[in-house]
Parts: sequence; structure tokens; C-alpha cells
Amino acid sequence: MSRFIRPLLVLGGLAVVGYLIARIGPAAIWSSFVTLGWRLPLVLLFPYVLAAALDTLAWRVLVARPVPFGLIFRARLAGEAVNLATPTMAVGGEPLKAYLLRPHVPLVDGFVSVIADKTTIVVGQIFFLAAGLLAAHAVAPTGRLIPIMTGLLGVEILAIGGFVVVQASGGLGGGGRLLGRIRSRIGWAGGARYLRGLGDLDRALAALYRDDRRRLLVSAVVHAVAWATGGLEIYIVMRLLGTDVPLLTSMIIEAFAGGVKFASFMVPASLGALEGGYVAFFEAFGLTATAGLSFVLVRRLREMVWAGIGFLAMGVSGRTAARAAADETSGPV
Repeated sequence: MSRFIRPLLVLGGLAVVGYLIARIGPAAIWSSFVTLGWRLPLVLLFPYVLAAALDTLAWRVLVARPVPFGLIFRARLAGEAVNLATPTMAVGGEPLKAYLLRPHVPLVDGFVSVIADKTTIVVGQIFFLAAGLLAAHAVAPTGRLIPIMTGLLGVEILAIGGFVVVQASGGLGGGGRLLGRIRSRIGWAGGARYLRGLGDLDRALAALYRDDRRRLLVSAVVHAVAWATGGLEIYIVMRLLGTDVPLLTSMIIEAFAGGVKFASFMVPASLGALEGGYVAFFEAFGLTATAGLSFVLVRRLREMVWAGIGFLAMGVSGRTAARAAADETSGPV
């Protein structure tokens, strides 16, 4: 069924974007890009490079062995490029990240760090959304926006809490036992080696949650700061476009947008959901729909540029990882 649902979600997202462009007017949107002019390349570079560096640092905290920062940075860019460009619910690039660390980190340890990092990314977003909701009470728009985002925060907490419990209590091992029963019935060749690797992954994750909670908390806090750079991006872009948006308001809008991204994880790149969300949030805070859509289209352009950089990074790191894999005579996975 998913092979039909995902294209429909993409088409629905494109329809939302098309509606917003028609509603606001292509000329008004194009004038925003003209206003940015030569400063557009600067906006595409900063502050996202700061966010990428912070996210890389947060992931590096969770890697069990010393790894050069540049290698982790390239692996992260490559994985995020795959997440953005493929319809895999923002998880298709995660195995690639672990694979690209193979010159320095065994695959099981790489997977542990990637899974834990994906968790702390969401926890960091929860921290940022909670802070945004607290700040919103001081400058809050009227209507149902704050109750809706508060409810979404509750859903996020429940969802990530369940995911943490599964990882900490050996949930992957339960899946491995199920696969073991399936293997015994169908005679799956090579399944025993796969199940051993899954068991190793399960035990390593449980150990991380049992013994290294401080590292997990540090990673989540650093990710929260990385999320906040999105608010800085709103502030900078709007100032360059001649629209005065207070930094606090920019942070609140970005915190709310992060909640929308979480809720629309099934839609590739949250297409349509983010566009509609930013327009709604900008209008709720007394700004124009043109400003909201202009900003999110600048962000989409930035995402495409960095996706291209990520695919280049994948080519560089992939050759090194392939040589390391060829040199391995055996492995846990």
C-alpha cells in the first residue's frame, strides 16, 4: 500500500505549495529573491553550516570510538541528503551514516550511534518546542495555535518515550527472536549471522541507555541548540528582505515548525506541510503570508544546495568505506 500512499502524499504536498504560490502570487515571491540578490549565497551557507556542525558534534558524542570530525560531518551530510531526496520517511540515510564510519567504527557501533542520535535529535526538538511554547505565552497570538502545539508536544513526548523504552529494554532482541522463528521455517541462508549482529546491536543500545545517560543528555541539548539556529535563519532572512521580525518571534515560529515537521514525517521532506505551516505561523504572529512562503522557499533552495553537497560527500567517504569493507574478513553484521 505504501507504494501508492507515498506518491499521493508527494502530490498532495505539491498541490499545497502550488495553492500557496497562486494565492500569494509568483511575482511577490520572485521579488523576495531579487531583494536578496548577491546575499542569497550567504544565506544558503549561514547559519545552516553552524547547525550542521552542531548536529555533527551531537552525534560524535555518541560514537563509542574516536572519529575525525570531518569524517562524521561528511557522513552526516551524505545521510541527510539521502533522507531528503528519497521517499524513506527521513530514515533511509541513517544506515548510510553508519556505513560511512566503517574505516574507524565497527558497523554495529555505528548503528548504535545512529539510532541513539536519531532519538536525541527528536528529544532536542522537544526541548526546543517546549521552550518555544513557554516563550509564546509572552507574545502569543490568539486562537488555537498554542493549544494545538501543546498537544503535539505531548504526542512527541509519548512517541519518543516509547521508542526509548523499546531501545533500553531490548526491543530489537524481541524482533530478532521473531526473525529467528521465521528463519527456522524458511531456511534463510545467512540469517544466523544477521541475527547475531542484531543481538549485538540490541545489547549495545541497552548498555548505552543504562550506562551513558549523560552522553545522551549532552547530545540532546546540543541538538536543541542546532534546532534554534533555524530561528536565527528566519531572523537573518527576514531582515535581509526588509521585514522586521524579532529574534524571539523567529525562535517561536521555528520551534512550532519543528513540531509540524515531526507530525508530517511520512511526507518526503514534509513537502507542503512546512510551506503551509510557516505561512500559518507567520500570519498568526502578524506577519504576511508572502514573508512566510518566501522564507520557506529560500529554505527549500538551501536544502537542495546542501543535498548536492551531501551527495558529493557521499562519493568521497563512500570510497574510503568501501575499501575498509573490502579489507574486513569478518564482522558482526
